[in-house]
Amino acid sequence: MPFVDLNSNLPSSAFSQDFVSKFASFTAAVLGKTDDRMNVMVKPGLPMMVAGSCSPCVMLSISAIGVTDTADKNKEHSAKIFDFLTRELSLTEDRIVLQFLSLQPHQVGKKGTVMSFL
Repeated sequence: MPFVDLNSNLPSSAFSQDFVSKFASFTAAVLGKTDDRMNVMVKPGLPMMVAGSCSPCVMLSISAIGVTDTADKNKEHSAKIFDFLTRELSLTEDRIVLQFLSLQPHQVGKKGTVMSFL
């Protein structure tokens, strides 16, 4: 059950109407999950700075159980996600920063319990 949070100073008009569903499906495939497992939030129009510049940028955080827990996995995820974001949002790689967080099953709640018990 990955959590994907995309923060950007790009205006909401920079994100097509179907961007969220397209990005959710894409990240699901990258992470080896189904679309119904994804939790995606896109927050445009934020005051932001990346690498000392307020030029258009994206900060992306991916938190998940078991799929963001090694450098090798994250290197592979990163390459695919950078390709998608640079293509879809017309940003260069130096304007995008990714953060991978590894969650444990007891840190994710669902259906009145935590994933450890589901």
